[in-house]
Amino acid sequence: MPVSTYEFSADPRRVDRVTVHHWLSDLSYWARGRTREQQDVAIDNSRNYGVYDTETGAQLGYARIVTDGATFAWLCDVFVSPEVRGSGVGKTLMAGVVADVEPLGVRRVMLATADAHGLYAQFGFEGVRSPEKYMVLGAH
Repeated sequence: MPVSTYEFSADPRRVDRVTVHHWLSDLSYWARGRTREQQDVAIDNSRNYGVYDTETGAQLGYARIVTDGATFAWLCDVFVSPEVRGSGVGKTLMAGVVADVEPLGVRRVMLATADAHGLYAQFGFEGVRSPEKYMVLGAH
């Protein structure tokens, strides 16, 4: 397989909504069964990011940030196409997300992950120091 180059974008108009919905609703462990309508509302009310193949334009990765733009941000729905995992798409995606959010000056960016701690640690994320302070409504 030839080596592809990747392009990061924060342009929400580039998000392939059909592909992203399939990834999250059918292939993720956290959003399984999410409706297309729910996904579209989430996209419309978030900062959206993608990584794209520069030759084909195909979307290879997706992430979104929910934020007030001043004090807090939640990184969620991070997904890399199974076909390109391990090829640097996740790192390209995270580098772009962190660079895009940094100028906002938010004090805290949170995320939850079951299996990608190593990736996020490369970009400065660490475990919560006082987890007993955090609570959640609607946990499963």
